[in-house]
Amino acid sequence: MSNQSNHHPCYNPFPPFRLPLSGIASDASSSIERISIITRGELAGAHGRRQLVQSLEAADDGVCTAVVSPRGYECREYEVKTQDGYILTMHRIPQGRGGGSAGKRQPVLLQHGVLSDGLTWLLNPPQQSLPFVLADNGFDVWITHGRGTRWSRRHESLKTSDTAYWAWSWDELASYDLPATVGFVFRKTGQKLHYVGHSMTLDDATGTLTALSAFSEGKLVDKIKSAALLTPVAYLTSMTTTIGRAAASAFAGEVRTTNVGSAWVAEFDPKGAVGTKFLESVCAMPGVNCYDLMASLTGPNCCLNDSTVDKYLKYELQPTSVRTLVHFSQTFRRGVITKYDHGSSTANMAAYGQSSPPEYHLSNIPHHLPLLLCYGGGDMLSDVKDVQLLLNDLSNHDAADKLVARLVKEYAHLDFVMGVNAKQVVYDGLIAFFDKHNSCTKGDEREINHISPYNKSYV
Repeated sequence: MSNQSNHHPCYNPFPPFRLPLSGIASDASSSIERISIITRGELAGAHGRRQLVQSLEAADDGVCTAVVSPRGYECREYEVKTQDGYILTMHRIPQGRGGGSAGKRQPVLLQHGVLSDGLTWLLNPPQQSLPFVLADNGFDVWITHGRGTRWSRRHESLKTSDTAYWAWSWDELASYDLPATVGFVFRKTGQKLHYVGHSMTLDDATGTLTALSAFSEGKLVDKIKSAALLTPVAYLTSMTTTIGRAAASAFAGEVRTTNVGSAWVAEFDPKGAVGTKFLESVCAMPGVNCYDLMASLTGPNCCLNDSTVDKYLKYELQPTSVRTLVHFSQTFRRGVITKYDHGSSTANMAAYGQSSPPEYHLSNIPHHLPLLLCYGGGDMLSDVKDVQLLLNDLSNHDAADKLVARLVKEYAHLDFVMGVNAKQVVYDGLIAFFDKHNSCTKGDEREINHISPYNKSYV
């Protein structure tokens, strides 16, 4: 996106963003120590990190007990059943650490990506983690945990050892999981909600692509006030990560392994035998550098705390279905966003009534739905050129302030969720965007200093 004339009309180029935190070096040689001087957020850092790690080590501890309550926030846990029988866990932070004023708070739903769960949002200290930042700014925060992950592995009739349990891709997440969680929050609060999705890790787009797919089919729009998509992945053609491209090529179809005889492998557990063997095979491919696995996969993240990265790698790589990874591989190889291709015209005919999988037309996303897209110049998964394709699909959005795009040149894929300065760089503007699109009553409006109706981005 070097030529301004190629930009979507809603997009205004920004001058190079400069990290506001003094002492963070820009050269690679200083990268190990670049986060060692971070701010107030680390005042209780070592003690807080030890507490978090100790709590997570306790197998029976959930998110409330291990992460949220010890930090002084109220936390509630809910179970939500999807139409196809999966039992999902949701966690709620209904108010900030100080309690705040009485009355209804605006609900916000946070959706993680594949190979992770809702804990991803909570690994940094409260002043750097989006759920706590939102709660402290008066929002009612809901965190999802997708099917198959640590706290959402139950089904009304199936076990995780059953192949049928894993017979889903992100089609089902858009058709069942998202409607179930959004609908639950809508009924519980009696309000439309804001949505935040992030795409993360191996060919992952579930946090954003699930929402885009659902919106394109007219689902949930009556329950959503606005959506913020962090590192929005829809198209994958220009993905530059060698590991991601190698993985996408490898998942060309269903996976067999000699470890389980001739049976099909339905679950992909990145920490299990199949995941380990797969990663070893990818790392052995020419041109693939696994020495710095996270950077090789996501791009050169500028602003991650090393201890947060350690916690993420230890606790956050979660299982998903092989079919989901195959589906992403199909999107990468074909350059078109369609429903899952079952591999034969007969199987597709049985599933869809046509010989090939139907296409998702993202241009059908309702033009009145406010969308905020934040993406990074260093992101090797959500490449700038692929984001531009998405912006082209959204070019008919109504008013200019209904579609806001923000490029953070120094950010890569994980900085948007785990960056130590993400509050200043991303979250303050995200909150201002939500405030702008709230149906505020007189006397309940907040000052909005980060978004101008004339400047279609925030600073």
